[in-house]
Amino acid sequence: MSLIGKEIQPFAASAYHAGSGDFIEVSEQNMKGQWSVVCFYPADFTFVCPTELEDLQKQYATLKSLGVEVYSVSTDTHFTHKAWHDHSDAISTLQYVMIGDPSQRISRSFDVLDEEAGLAQRGTFIVDPDGIVQAAEINADGIGRDASTLVGKIKAAQYVRNNPGEVCPAKWEEGSATLKPSLDLVGKI
Repeated sequence: MSLIGKEIQPFAASAYHAGSGDFIEVSEQNMKGQWSVVCFYPADFTFVCPTELEDLQKQYATLKSLGVEVYSVSTDTHFTHKAWHDHSDAISTLQYVMIGDPSQRISRSFDVLDEEAGLAQRGTFIVDPDGIVQAAEINADGIGRDASTLVGKIKAAQYVRNNPGEVCPAKWEEGSATLKPSLDLVGKI
């Protein structure tokens, strides 16, 4: 079942804020009032995961400039996130929040929990300021994600939100033409 257009479910979790070095509490309320990227990954101290999270960090300043906060989530604890941050060259660069989901509730509510393994799949969600999922991507365990693709998706989602009645066509870039769906366009594109 798709989560697109649905509000994220309530949750409360402990997290490690890599930027400040503090343990914090996070809930769905933290994701409201701003754009959010929620990036699920299988586990700390693994192989593909640090490459993805480090790549996401490389986009973090750009995402912040767009009013987006980033949250990574795995079924590890917030303590494990801190230990990984303290001992991995790649993860030590992170500045965003790393949510612990040992209860698996958050992973389950975003429908990315591999029940058999007890781990989150590689899911990325763009959540709007109302807490509504606007985009989702889920990859198999062996396929790492490219965080640079988030920037264009977020710009498109923000444009559509701010310009009702307009949509962004394939490969849309900021400043390029959009479409206004109407009967005049049916069959002509």
